[in-house]
Amino acid sequence: MSTSVFDIFKVGIGPSSSHTVGPMKAALQFVQGLRVEGLLTQVDRIQIDLHGSLGATGRGHGSDRAVLLGLEGDSPEQVIPDLIDGHLQRIHSTRSLWLLRRHAIGFNPKTDLNFHWQPLPFHPNGMTFTALNQSAQLLVKRTYYSTGGGFVVDERMANVDRLLLHRSLVPYPFKTCGELLAFCQQSRFSISQLMLENEKVWRSEVEIRTQLLQLWHVMQACVERGCRTEGILPGGLKVKRRAADLYQCLTLRSQTTDPLAILDWVNLYALAVNEENAAGGRMVTAPTNGAAGIIPAVLHYYTRFCHKSCEDGVVRFLLVAGAIAMLYKENASISGADVGCQGEVGVACSMAAGALTEVLGGTPEQVENAAEIGMEHNLGLTCDPVGGLVQVPCIERNAMGAIKAINAARMALKGNGQHCVHLDKVIKVMRDTGADMHDKYKETARGGLAANIIEC
Repeated sequence: MSTSVFDIFKVGIGPSSSHTVGPMKAALQFVQGLRVEGLLTQVDRIQIDLHGSLGATGRGHGSDRAVLLGLEGDSPEQVIPDLIDGHLQRIHSTRSLWLLRRHAIGFNPKTDLNFHWQPLPFHPNGMTFTALNQSAQLLVKRTYYSTGGGFVVDERMANVDRLLLHRSLVPYPFKTCGELLAFCQQSRFSISQLMLENEKVWRSEVEIRTQLLQLWHVMQACVERGCRTEGILPGGLKVKRRAADLYQCLTLRSQTTDPLAILDWVNLYALAVNEENAAGGRMVTAPTNGAAGIIPAVLHYYTRFCHKSCEDGVVRFLLVAGAIAMLYKENASISGADVGCQGEVGVACSMAAGALTEVLGGTPEQVENAAEIGMEHNLGLTCDPVGGLVQVPCIERNAMGAIKAINAARMALKGNGQHCVHLDKVIKVMRDTGADMHDKYKETARGGLAANIIEC
């Protein structure tokens, strides 16, 4: 189980948490292991094999650049897009790598970085790193899996129930929404209060609130950058950034009688974030990069358009959203390569719907209802990025997911929390639907829009 909300929300770079941040972390973990084992200076060559979705869409998502940066010891939070592009150009020109910035080895991208469409057994986002010495003898070979949202496990941890490793640490250990609601009833806590008590195992209440608000500030900064940055997104599709023009349009017509004008602002917030993500900008994974615009868009809706919004509401919003994400992470998946976009945009919509419901006065039962509505109407959503880029349909899909989350919250708040289909059942259905979904619809760019739209 991801026991902390800070495991769900992380500051990183675009365009993909599972294809950019995850591979970077895995590569860094591999070379750090070589150093700990005293083998770093014996390495003469490293071969990298990217499998499954990483193999199919890795170039478009920046996986090739990410693993090289990871081997050289750069962290996702510090790297900017220009550095990534310049780094890959240097690799091609000099054909060398500085492992952890300490030990130089030769590197030929054409032979040492390989892409395979066939997935490895545990997860579609698999990668293998092989270190060889000067005599071409094997030193170390390790496999890692990027399981969504920047989470990485190696082959030894792939089948371990991580929930059991941490369950005894927190006062209210839950794996299902049923358990979460039962704890709320017993303690008379809201979901955010219960999550706060669990978080206190690792941080003080002041630290929790401060760090959550810092994440909110990063989200706000991402929206601001997206609203003022014009131009064409990188990658070859020639997708024009629209957020800046939309922002100018909305600010010029600030006085309007259009009853749906608020929806334009929500669309703007989501588009701004995901255009920044597509450009490799700095943002908050929520719970993935591909779906990172939904939480900030709904939070902006709350702080700007909802009566009596406050910073405490922002903190509670993120705590509830984190709790809902944990349920999906443990009982299904938040990886588009694993279950399709229902695991990314669908989960983010569910998170935002439930979180908004609590901060607008909803009960835990109404929160559960809103989260269920948010996912139920995203079931079967495929991941079919055109050109393997996190642009079409991903950017607009975040705007649609944010609007759907707000509507789900409103529907739940008009009820009493009683409904036919419960969140735990919908999470199971989402997992089963993902298992039944054809692989070409799971972040391989071989089906759906990706296979039927001519790249321009």
